Amino acid sequence: MSQPQVILSTQDLTKEFQGFRAVDGVALSVTEGTVHALVGPNGAGKTTLFNLLTGFLAPTAGRIVVNGHDVTGRPPEWIAGRGVARSFQVTSLFAGVSAREHVELALQAGTGLGRRFWRSEKLMRRFSTRAEELLDEVGLGPLANRPAGSLPYGQKRALELALALALDPRILLLDEPTAGMGLEDVDRTVALVNRIRAGRTVVMVEHNMSVVGSLADAVTVLQRGRVLVEGPYDSVRSDPRVVEAYLGADVA
Repeated sequence: MSQPQVILSTQDLTKEFQGFRAVDGVALSVTEGTVHALVGPNGAGKTTLFNLLTGFLAPTAGRIVVNGHDVTGRPPEWIAGRGVARSFQVTSLFAGVSAREHVELALQAGTGLGRRFWRSEKLMRRFSTRAEELLDEVGLGPLANRPAGSLPYGQKRALELALALALDPRILLLDEPTAGMGLEDVDRTVALVNRIRAGRTVVMVEHNMSVVGSLADAVTVLQRGRVLVEGPYDSVRSDPRVVEAYLGADVA
């Protein structure tokens, strides 16, 4: 039986802002085919680390390796070309554009057509079938023709997942996928991530520890930019250092 492969790793990863170390010597190792959660109290460096992994920030020091490629300091589009896609904590959709058209545009962006300002209707139709498949995958098939602005918040987040999946990523990074959701939408999102994880590696920043417990194979807890604890959810949640870091927050 083959050993699990590390698909994403960092060594001594550091990011300073005017002398303040938001990420301080982080060593991260993500196994292929797993869901790996990054958690921690506010100000722990989770979002900064996420932005380093996806090229939206360049590190002050250290190294990032994705699927055997050194991506340290590379721009987001270069990293995306190595099989990495991400969602964002804040939705940014075009209110008047349909769900189907959003996904068609995302599919188009992965081809040479993505930089053209004029596209014929015939050209766009070549992406329709795959767009419909992706919308079905995230539970939005019946709403394909609805303008994105008319979708409830939870369905907007599902549409953003479809846009990320349009890049056919090996590694999917989700930034607070349940932020701002009610219980019903949280449950739907957990079920959705469980569906789309097949054949992929998922790294997520998540504040809801019950979501982490439902999804994550491994958890890295950050505090003040450093790795505090790492391991399976059950061992991490009961670690006294984690309980102290959250200062009484619900980590059950």
